Amino acid sequence: MSGGTRSKQLTQANLDQFAPANARLVYDRKALRHGIVHIGVGGFFRAHQAVYLDDLLGQGGSTEWGICGVCLRPSGRRMYDAMRSQDCLYTVVERTAQGDQPRIIGAMTGILFAPDDPEAVLEKMASPDCRIVTLTITEGAYYRHPGDGQFDAGHPDIVRDLADPTHPACVFGYLAEALDRRRRRGLEPFTVMTCDNMQHNGTVLRRLLLTFTQLRDPALSAWLAERGAFPNSMVDRIVPVTTDEHRTLVRERLGIDDAWPVVCEPFSQWVIEDRFCLGRPAWERTGAQLTDDVNPYEQMKLRLLNASHMCVCYLAMLLGYEFTHQPMADPRIRRIVRTSMDVEVTPLLPEVRGIDLEKYKDQVLERFSNPTIRDQLSRVGSGCSAKMTTFVVPSMLDLVQRGGPLKAGAFTVAAWFRFLAGKDDQGRELPILDDLKDMLNARALRGGADPTELLACRELFGDILPASPRFVAEVARVLRSFYDKGAEATLEQEWAQ
Repeated sequence: MSGGTRSKQLTQANLDQFAPANARLVYDRKALRHGIVHIGVGGFFRAHQAVYLDDLLGQGGSTEWGICGVCLRPSGRRMYDAMRSQDCLYTVVERTAQGDQPRIIGAMTGILFAPDDPEAVLEKMASPDCRIVTLTITEGAYYRHPGDGQFDAGHPDIVRDLADPTHPACVFGYLAEALDRRRRRGLEPFTVMTCDNMQHNGTVLRRLLLTFTQLRDPALSAWLAERGAFPNSMVDRIVPVTTDEHRTLVRERLGIDDAWPVVCEPFSQWVIEDRFCLGRPAWERTGAQLTDDVNPYEQMKLRLLNASHMCVCYLAMLLGYEFTHQPMADPRIRRIVRTSMDVEVTPLLPEVRGIDLEKYKDQVLERFSNPTIRDQLSRVGSGCSAKMTTFVVPSMLDLVQRGGPLKAGAFTVAAWFRFLAGKDDQGRELPILDDLKDMLNARALRGGADPTELLACRELFGDILPASPRFVAEVARVLRSFYDKGAEATLEQEWAQ
C-alpha cells in the first residue's frame, strides 16, 4: 500500500484523483436505486454486507440494489455526519502481516438520520424501490429477555411506539409503520433480514416483530405472517472499532482523508437462507453461500468462533491486555480455546456441509492471532450479557444435560464473573460495556467468590445451569481461585502444560 504525502477528502468528485487500485468503482453510483435499506450503519456492515454488494455492482447489471443506510439512534450522529460529508464513500483496508489491501466502497449511496427526519426513513422503506431491509443493531437490541428470549413488551421504547405507532422511535416501531404503509398502499412487504449474531436470527426476528405487530394491529400482523420473509443468516468477519490510527494510516499511506474508514481481516463469510419475498441480489456471485438451512453454520460460528472470543476476552482483560492478538501468544490461553472447541463444543455440533471443522478451528486461532488487526478486547467483550447467553450458555446447557466435559466453559464463566467486579488484580478499572452493567456489577460485588448471586439471574442462566451441582461447583472452584490467587496464578494452575 503506498501513497503520497498530500491527501484529499474522500468524495465522489475526488475519486479520479486517488490511485486506481484503491478507487476501482466501475459502476455508475448515480444509476443505483435503493433496493436495500440498512439499519445500523457501523463498521461491521460497511466491511461485510456492503462489500459483497460492491463486488456485485462491479460485475454490472444490478442497479436496483443500491443501499440507503439508516442511523436509528442519536449515537449515530457522528457516523451520519461523516458519511454525508463524503458522499457515503469510505475506505476498507484488509490487514495481514503480509500487507494491506485497501479499496473504496461505493455501494451505499444515501444515508438518513432517523432522529432528525423519521418521516424520511419511513418513506424510504415504504417506497416501491425498497425490497429488502437489513439490520446490524447488535445482539442486545432486539427487546427480548436474555434468559427465555421472549419479547419484552414492557420495555419503555416498545410501550411508547405502541402508544404512538405512526411516530416510531425504536426499530420495531419503524419496521411496523413502514410495513403498514406498504400494506395500505397495496405493496408487498419487504424482506427483513437481520445480520446480527443470534442463532436462528431470522426466525427470532420474525417472532419478535409479529409479536409487536400483533399488539399494534392484528390485521397487519396477519398480513406480515402470510406474505413476509425473514431469512436466517450467518455473518463472520473481524472488524475492530475505527481509531485515529486507522484514519492516519489511510491519510498518510493512501492520500485519502476518510473520516470513518474501516479496517478488517481478509476472512469473510456470509451464509444466507434463500427465502426472499421480493427478490434479492445475486450474492452467490460474490462469495456468499445461499442455502436452505443456515442452522449448522450458525451453530458452528456462534459456538466455536464467538464462544472462543468469550474464552479469551474477559480473562485477557483481567490480565491487562488490550488487543485480542496479545493473549493469543500465551500457550495457556490457546489451550483454553482449543479445549473448548475440540473437547467441549465440537461433539455438540451437527454436520456442516462443505466445512472442514479442523481447518475451521485452526483458522479461528490464526485469525485471533493477527497482529495487524489490533482488535480491541473491550469491543469483543461489549454487550457481555447478550453475548455470553448467546455464545457460551447454550453449550453449557447441552454439556450439563449430556454429562459432557465443561472445564473450559466453566472457566470462561468464572473469568466473566470476576471481570464483572469491575477492577483487575491491580485495581485498574475494567470496561463493562453492557445495558445490564449496574445490575451485573452489583451482583458480582455482593457475591464475590460465590457465583450463586450471578447464577441466580434467571434471565441470563435460566433454571437448569444454576441447579447443576457439577457446573456450579466448577465455576465456584475457579472463581474462588481468581479472588484468592489472582488471574495469572489461576491461569497457570488450571492451564499450564
